[in-house]
Amino acid sequence: MEQLKDVFAGNLIQLRTAAGLTQAELAEKINYSDKSVSKWERAEALPDLAVAKELATIFGVSVDFMLTSHDAWEGKPAKVQYSTGMITAVALLSIFTLATLTFVLLRWILQEPIWLVFVIAIPVALITLLVLNSVFHKVKYHPIVVSLLLLGIFAMVYYILHVYCQVLHPWELIFVWIPAQIVVLFSFNIRRKK
Repeated sequence: MEQLKDVFAGNLIQLRTAAGLTQAELAEKINYSDKSVSKWERAEALPDLAVAKELATIFGVSVDFMLTSHDAWEGKPAKVQYSTGMITAVALLSIFTLATLTFVLLRWILQEPIWLVFVIAIPVALITLLVLNSVFHKVKYHPIVVSLLLLGIFAMVYYILHVYCQVLHPWELIFVWIPAQIVVLFSFNIRRKK
């Protein structure tokens, strides 16, 4: 029965899209709701015989045609899977490639190395990682990424204060970073009470 639902669903999707009809337009033609058509196309149900005959007539095929497999594709289309790890790696490598290019260009123009480019690239990469983890539903890594992001931001501020502002004791930033890190760790342990 499940295989029959899959075959019918696949044929219905192919015939409907070939006819240039939306689910709502097809549903209107047979006086059914688009939810019913959606259920049939998801292979969750089969229409009764009278509706199947009406659908076959609309598409100019037989009921037998709609219940018979015609190619390798049956039922729901295969869900396209992307390598989320590779997407993340490409994004992060792109950031550091851009940082390297910027470093080289600034070295040629200013005749001195500007290491700040890489110091800034670290928080940018971590923000990108945080966004991609959210998109790819890998939220279990959020505490680690946010902790590293916080560390990267403090390292960037430390570097700027030490190298460019000539502050004598930028290491005192650690007294701000430690409580900030504790706040981050606690914030990920907040739970809603039932």
